[in-house]
Amino acid sequence: MKVLLIDDHPLILAALQSVIQGLGDNVTVSTASSGQTARDALSADHNFDLVLLDLHLGEDNGFDLLAELRTAYPALPVVVISASDRTSDVIRAIDMGAMGFVPKRATNETLIDALQQVMKGGVYVPPMSMGSDFNPGRAPAPVPTIQQEAVQAGFQSVPSLIQLGLTPRQCDVLALLLKGQPNKLIARELGLSVETVKDHVAAVLRALGVSSRTQAVIAVSQMLQKQSGFSAWRPNVR
Repeated sequence: MKVLLIDDHPLILAALQSVIQGLGDNVTVSTASSGQTARDALSADHNFDLVLLDLHLGEDNGFDLLAELRTAYPALPVVVISASDRTSDVIRAIDMGAMGFVPKRATNETLIDALQQVMKGGVYVPPMSMGSDFNPGRAPAPVPTIQQEAVQAGFQSVPSLIQLGLTPRQCDVLALLLKGQPNKLIARELGLSVETVKDHVAAVLRALGVSSRTQAVIAVSQMLQKQSGFSAWRPNVR
């Protein structure tokens, strides 16, 4: 497995590289200290299996680079590694197609678990409480967890994946939806019409009790952290 780390802090790069080597003897880790270095690395080598991206890259905006990577390499999973743990940043990153968001204050074990979940086809979001933006002059508000944030955004209580009652084709659609694929690409991948895909997406959202793709990603991610993992539930879609 080939991993590209994008971070402009040498000490962070070295620490992350050491941790990721723990994924196995077959793991090769390359590093990039800027957006341009990352572009060059990906252009020169199309065999990367995973990208870890810091949101703060000096002159480069991490969210802009995330959007660029998702457009240029839609099949390449990107996991955000950030000093920020704000709910808004987590949701924005997932909404833009990141396959995971790991705060830098997370433990090494959490990072390894997150990356393993992503490589199995799942999406990782942190179960810990998310920080809130500092607002001087106002009393601090209670800090919601990412799950609570999703509930407040319109979630209902979600059953286990096995209890969702999705058809095999709806499971295929959900698998690609979790990878950030738009309806047109899902339709092309599965040999379906765009209208049929829209119907399946609507059915999946209803089954999950959510109203948006981002909420669906968060819901499934939280559920998978308590169950056997996405690959065990739906292994057929790549």
